[in-house]
Amino acid sequence: MKDLMIELFADYRTQIVFLHVISAVVWVGGMIAMKFAAHNSFVQIESPLHRLERISHALKRLFTIVTPFVIILIITAVIMAVGLGFRVAAVDANGNVIDEGAMHLYNLVHVKEVIWMLMAANLLGMILRHNKAQKLLEKGDAQGAKKALELIGKYMVPINIVLGIIAIYLGVTLRNAY
Repeated sequence: MKDLMIELFADYRTQIVFLHVISAVVWVGGMIAMKFAAHNSFVQIESPLHRLERISHALKRLFTIVTPFVIILIITAVIMAVGLGFRVAAVDANGNVIDEGAMHLYNLVHVKEVIWMLMAANLLGMILRHNKAQKLLEKGDAQGAKKALELIGKYMVPINIVLGIIAIYLGVTLRNAY
């Protein structure tokens, strides 16, 4: 599998990096647009029930759009991590560090991967919370739906925005170091 990823990256380097970057842009950019543009439009809706319905609809669309990009991002991250040879440059076959600078970069790769995985887990939590809110809306429980959706907007999206910006910065750092 490792050899396949190395060969795949060698043959399709530009396409893989492009897919990785565009996936990060769509995911993080979508959350930024939702939080700072769409949210401000939603608060202008006077009817609380209609506001919740619009928020729920917008979140469903966001999740539908970003989910394939999240999958692509994670797959391309693994291919790049292996294909760029960070581990090979950092440690020998026995796991002994052979280059401190390369080891630092190899550790950054892992930090970045952990960030994307935390973001993916948080996204899954948002999707589950949204689905719960949608069911509550369908039952006429606007207060329960509001509680479920508030956590997404107040905490879960902002956390993913911050983590995404950090991961993008680490990606630029890694790309410039290689």
